[in-house]
Amino acid sequence: MGILDYVEYYLSWLFFNFKGRDAKLFTKGPAFADFPEPTIEVTSPDCGPSGSDMKPEYTQIGKDRFPEFNWSNASADVKEYILICEDPDAPLPTPIYHSLFYAIPPHTTKITAGDIELVAVEGKEERSPRGGFRFIKNRRGKHYVGPKPLLGHGPHRYFYQLVALNEPLDLVELGENVTKEQLAGAIVGKVVGWGIWIGSFERKWE
Repeated sequence: MGILDYVEYYLSWLFFNFKGRDAKLFTKGPAFADFPEPTIEVTSPDCGPSGSDMKPEYTQIGKDRFPEFNWSNASADVKEYILICEDPDAPLPTPIYHSLFYAIPPHTTKITAGDIELVAVEGKEERSPRGGFRFIKNRRGKHYVGPKPLLGHGPHRYFYQLVALNEPLDLVELGENVTKEQLAGAIVGKVVGWGIWIGSFERKWE
C-alpha cells in the first residue's frame, strides 16, 4: 500500500455514510413521471443477473471491459434508445455517470464492448462508437470507464439504465456538446419505457 492508498482510505472513512443518491438517478427525473418502475428486462450474459457482484475484468482494477447487455424490443413505438451507467454511492451530491450513450438505433437489442469501441468517422474530428450511436463524455473526458469505488468505502452499485424513446432526438438542436442535463430535458414526453441492470463492486483494504 502506498501513501495515496492511505489518503484514499481515510477519505472513505470520512465520507462512509455519503451514499445512496438513488433519488437523483437519470431514470428518476421528470421524463419518467409516467413510468416510475422499469418496463424492459435488461440482462448481462457477462456479469450475471441484476444485483450480481461485477468481476474485476469489468472494472478499472482489471481490463475495464464494458459488459454486454441484452434486451428485447420494448414495442414498435420505440424509435431510439439511451443507455447510461451511474454510481449513486459515490460521496458526491449527485450520482457519477460512467457512460452515457444516446441515439442508439431502434432495432438494437444488445450492446457489447465492440459496439462502444471508438472508430474514425469520415468528416468528423472525434471518433464515434462502432455501434453507430453517440456519447457524452464523463468526468474523465472518456466515453466509458468501469467501476472503481473509493478504497474501503464499501460496495458501490452501478446502475446501467436503458431508456426507450418514441421519437429520435433532434441531434442538430442538441449540438455536439450536449450535457446530461440537457439530454434529460430533451426526452421529456418521449419516454415509452425503461429497464435497468445493477452491478456491485467493492475495493477492500487487504
